[in-house]
Amino acid sequence: MALDVPYQSIPDMFFKRVAATPEADAFARPAPDDSGPIWSSWAEIGRQAKAVAAGLHSLGVGHEDRVAILASTRIEWIITDLGVMCAGGATTTIYPTTEPQDAVFILADSGSRVLVAENPTQAGKIADAELPALTHVVLIDGPVDPDAAVPQLTLAELEERGTRALAADPELVDRIAAEVRPDQLATLIYTSGTTGRPKGVELLHAGWCWEGVAQEDLDILRPDDLQYLWLPLSHSFGKSLLCGVLHVGLPTYVDGRLDRLVDLLGVVRPTLMCGAPRIYEKVYNRAVTTAQSGGGAKAKIFAWAVRTGKAKVALEQAGQPVPGGLALRYRLAEKLVFAKLQARLGGRIRILVSGSAPLSEEISAFFAAANLPILEGYGLTESSAANFCNRPERLRIGTVGQALGDLECRIDTDGEVLLRGAPIMRGYHNLPEETAAALTPDGYLRTGDIGELDADGFLRITDRKKDLVKTSGGKYIAPSMIEGMFKAICPYTSQAVVVGQSRNYCTMLVTLDAEAIGAWAANGPLAGRDYASIVTAPETRALVDGYVKELNARLNRWETIKKVTILPRDLTIADGEMTPSLKIKRRVVEANFAAEIEKMYEGTLASI
Repeated sequence: MALDVPYQSIPDMFFKRVAATPEADAFARPAPDDSGPIWSSWAEIGRQAKAVAAGLHSLGVGHEDRVAILASTRIEWIITDLGVMCAGGATTTIYPTTEPQDAVFILADSGSRVLVAENPTQAGKIADAELPALTHVVLIDGPVDPDAAVPQLTLAELEERGTRALAADPELVDRIAAEVRPDQLATLIYTSGTTGRPKGVELLHAGWCWEGVAQEDLDILRPDDLQYLWLPLSHSFGKSLLCGVLHVGLPTYVDGRLDRLVDLLGVVRPTLMCGAPRIYEKVYNRAVTTAQSGGGAKAKIFAWAVRTGKAKVALEQAGQPVPGGLALRYRLAEKLVFAKLQARLGGRIRILVSGSAPLSEEISAFFAAANLPILEGYGLTESSAANFCNRPERLRIGTVGQALGDLECRIDTDGEVLLRGAPIMRGYHNLPEETAAALTPDGYLRTGDIGELDADGFLRITDRKKDLVKTSGGKYIAPSMIEGMFKAICPYTSQAVVVGQSRNYCTMLVTLDAEAIGAWAANGPLAGRDYASIVTAPETRALVDGYVKELNARLNRWETIKKVTILPRDLTIADGEMTPSLKIKRRVVEANFAAEIEKMYEGTLASI
């Protein structure tokens, strides 16, 4: 049955939301002293977005003209994005961590006419670059440079220009927005990509409006919830959530400062938060290592509580009733152990959602046991991010849930997941051959992921098609599955990368979580040492080897990890080893640590 989408564009959806709940809380920014959220109503957001739209119109932005945003997650990002689309333009997204040469490439390839930069430092990334299409740079923070090659103005000045234009012609933005069609370009998102140069993904108003409506059925977004949004808005996951917020009218606190996330959860006290698996892995690591460091009765009570919670979850997953005795033990476990974890996340969490990368089943089971179920979802930038998701009452751990709305899915003969429907991209910008390769003749998107659909429509992703490792013995290995298992087994892990393509056995690169391993070291002979000396110590090596032995006991013989190297530092976005959405770039990692990898294969035949 076709999904009923009652909007023709994002401006249409936005204006209807403003009209429906003008005085309701829309988005909040952090107070200067981090004492709590400062809320703006939908009417206030509407006025600001219209002023930005009129200001951009005065700069010459018209239908499908690109306006780039180079900024972190903050309320001004959202207001600017809405303003761009209300002016008939399309937003080009650029991560604030993007290197200057890549930022210049994206601006040039997209043909963006205006760049909205967070501050002079971000604007400085394009200094001296040849960008003939770029006519203006708008700064959210900081003073303008009067000598800049491209004229600069502040966001406040842009709003003032728009306000004056609207005073002279109050219906200006309404007329422009009314002309925006469903098949018009709304967003140009450049895939961070785990390989190769980023490609601009053309996403239309029809697809984003579909996303907003389709998410309502999940029972994840409710108008009486409070969302903590920290995800990069340059990423399709964050953009997809914004569409759901517009449709449902969900109050959302916006703050991209990851270093303040844990502290502010107790201040903001959200009921809903979405994130990448790394966030949940860090919470898991902290909970497990804190319990272990307590030793004695504390560690035993924690282990008992986890066993009790997992037993309850296993019955629920199997559709079986929870016996009275187990229910009683679980209530005690929640009081003694899980309530503390719930409090650490603000004490009011109703829903957690994970996307962007695979989530370990074991970590998912742990959170479900703590009455903090993580609803894993799935999607790609090329399909507007939110395509499959578990529901609160239909959580099936190990899967990414069922399809949203009327999205079609089929599994190709080689196991690749194929998707078709409104949220699928128009194509890659200026790349007709790549577009043709990504889409089947009958309009399905080739996701590049290997998966399985069960009889109830739940999708299980087993690995990336390109990431599957084939050993020299001809056996296929799914690295992400093994890596996820290891992260759940070893609570000191930050990242794990399995290596084995065309090799005669598998090895693994491991990085350790600085906070977790530091806390472990503080209770023994390594107390007082810095991270670099802890990770190279024999005691640490013995610790990790013990967890690898436990991992291997769960794997097939050809999957077992024969050698491990603990790296002297974590993988980083700055070194090109991770995407801004925290996916591992395997080829870069293997290139950056080629010497360490080769050492693990010394004296063996690399391939046959």
